[in-house]
Amino acid sequence: MLRRMILASGALAALAMGTVQAHAGGSEKAFIRNHTDPEVTWGPCPAFLPKGCGLAVLNGDPAKPNADVLLKVPGGSVLAHHKHTSPERIVLLSGEMTVRYDGQQAVRLRPGTYAYGPAGLAHVATCVSKHPCVLFIAFIEPVDAIPVAH
Repeated sequence: MLRRMILASGALAALAMGTVQAHAGGSEKAFIRNHTDPEVTWGPCPAFLPKGCGLAVLNGDPAKPNADVLLKVPGGSVLAHHKHTSPERIVLLSGEMTVRYDGQQAVRLRPGTYAYGPAGLAHVATCVSKHPCVLFIAFIEPVDAIPVAH
């Protein structure tokens, strides 16, 4: 039986408390971060994703709409077949990755590549580089990942 994995629960919700978002007196301040910055706090991924995988909240609350996160996966690892309830907007920041959305050909992403995944469209991805792959992902709905059986 497939179980929905809400990324905003547990460790990721705790990460949201330490997001790199800056507020002063109720008004937002602009900020700029790199995935290598020490202010970026990495937490674990859901158990069905590869060992060594990490998630970091850049902006927003992952339990609410419009959160931005980073996803880091070890080189050579596979992100198991899964889907999201939200569309996802992705930019690969480092490493090289292949992604295959159901019903489409696999595509190779290199740093700077943008990808869009519609809500509910299952996909599988592989970090094909020796070094970790780091992705920026913007979600419209709360952050989740739902494993999908083949």
